[in-house]
Amino acid sequence: MALHYTCRHCGTKIGTISETILHSEQLGLTQLNDEERQDMIAYDSVGNVHVKAICEDCHEALQRNPDLHQNDYIIH
Repeated sequence: MALHYTCRHCGTKIGTISETILHSEQLGLTQLNDEERQDMIAYDSVGNVHVKAICEDCHEALQRNPDLHQNDYIIH
């Protein structure tokens, strides 16, 4: 099982954690409510977990241009 982080705004691969045992408490996933979990976390057929996060570039772009929050996809 691997945990894959991808930017929710630009689709950039942020990183992957390839561990045999991952605990949701260690990853901070237990701090998400049910709606956030459904929006941010997906599982594939082989047991990998895909988490939608935000990359540094998109984070900086959103801080400089708050109007970008209305867009689902940011090109930078």
